[in-house]
Amino acid sequence: MFISQALAAETATDHVVPFYASTSFIVAAAFVMFFVFFGKKIFIALGTMLDDRSDKIRNELDEAQRLREEAQDMLAEYERKQHDALKEAENIVTAAREEAERLGVEAAKQLDASLKRAEQMAKDRIGQAEAQAMAEVRAIAVDVAIEATRKILEKDISGPKAKEIIDSSIAEIGKKLH
Repeated sequence: MFISQALAAETATDHVVPFYASTSFIVAAAFVMFFVFFGKKIFIALGTMLDDRSDKIRNELDEAQRLREEAQDMLAEYERKQHDALKEAENIVTAAREEAERLGVEAAKQLDASLKRAEQMAKDRIGQAEAQAMAEVRAIAVDVAIEATRKILEKDISGPKAKEIIDSSIAEIGKKLH
């Protein structure tokens, strides 16, 4: 058995497989050849794909930045509009207060003038009532005086004295009518 083992060992050392015939070398060579032939195209395709992807991301970032700036501009514009609206509302309230005060003063003046007119009208009515009352009192006083005079004359005056008074009255009537 020794011999057969030695023979086997000799044949094993005599029969050495060259490196290019091994499967590992063939796989490595195929791998290198694949990358030599197709590597450039693959790297170009991968580079183009990665460049396109980075351009797309950059464009999306630029678009997001533009949208952000646009949103900030819109926010600033709306805040300005809100501020302007608040100022306008404040101006409207101030104008309304001033108008209300002016109307209040005007209404007070009109009320004062109306009260003065009413007071004057009341004074005029009182004056008319006084004049009318005085006229009525005078008329009554005249009626009473005439009645008293008539009674006195009926008692005291008779005959020639009555004729004399009638004649002088007729004479005075003529002078008063002309």
